[in-house]
Amino acid sequence: MQSRFKQAALFSVKLLLSIAVPVYIARGLDLQQLRTHLVSVDPFLFVLALALIFVQTFVLNGRWRLIMRALGVSLDWLAGWRILMISLWFNQVLPSSVGGDAVRMWLLRQRGVQWPDAVKGVAADRFTALIGLIVLMVAGLPFLMSRVSNQAAILAIGGLTLAGVAGTVVLLTLDRLPKRLTALPAIASFVRFGTLVRFLLLQCERRGLLFGSALLIHLVTAVACYALARGVGAQLSLLDAGILIPPVVLLTAVPISISGWGVREGAMVACLGLAGVPSEEALSVSLLLGAISVIVGLAGGVIWLVRSGARLVFSRQCGEGCE
Repeated sequence: MQSRFKQAALFSVKLLLSIAVPVYIARGLDLQQLRTHLVSVDPFLFVLALALIFVQTFVLNGRWRLIMRALGVSLDWLAGWRILMISLWFNQVLPSSVGGDAVRMWLLRQRGVQWPDAVKGVAADRFTALIGLIVLMVAGLPFLMSRVSNQAAILAIGGLTLAGVAGTVVLLTLDRLPKRLTALPAIASFVRFGTLVRFLLLQCERRGLLFGSALLIHLVTAVACYALARGVGAQLSLLDAGILIPPVVLLTAVPISISGWGVREGAMVACLGLAGVPSEEALSVSLLLGAISVIVGLAGGVIWLVRSGARLVFSRQCGEGCE
């Protein structure tokens, strides 16, 4: 009973944050202008952004399959893509993106993959994506400092980047600690996970392709946001998109809202504002990106329904044949 209360309270907080942040931002905006941006977005550029995010799922699937292969798990390309798409659907309907990861693990288990490998495969996929994001943020810092005069923003993004670098280094080198520490149950699992990620990045046969895909995925998101920004008339350069979108993606990934809604809008307005993009246009980009995520997620929902329907029909036919 107490556990259900905590879950309900946590969901309520996330829902409140998802609603409160956009409402707070919208209070100081010209809502008519915001509506105009949303309904008059260039159709070609919107479809281009949608296509980029959809194609991105193929790269995501390729990266995940490389990780599963390194774990000794063979995952058929189409089966992996279906599982990934279904998880994107659950990302939209569950309280956080972690829910989609749990669905991925569950579907892997249904295919006969052992729980430890399923958990490690999904977690390593997530962390590899995080490392790619941090690398892009590190590479973008010199450009950020030369193009942005807001020192507080530079310190904030720089601090976020430094925290990401420090956290990554600590995780990847945990096995260097004294054995009396690494043997502790609370630390041992992190040590094993850090060792796995280090192997994937430094010793895996396809490490170059794996790391390259981690970078490419985030660059695709930046290009999609650039297309949306141009579609609503925002004067955003491709370089600025490449510098400012990675921090938005990183903050959106923090599971404190419903599917990143609210956090993404706040981060997008703040970051694109550093490039001189008006808040109405920046918020439009965020809302359109969210709409694209929903559309792609709906495609995963259709796959889920077709899969469930096919299993139901098969079960009924099997039951009738057994009578």
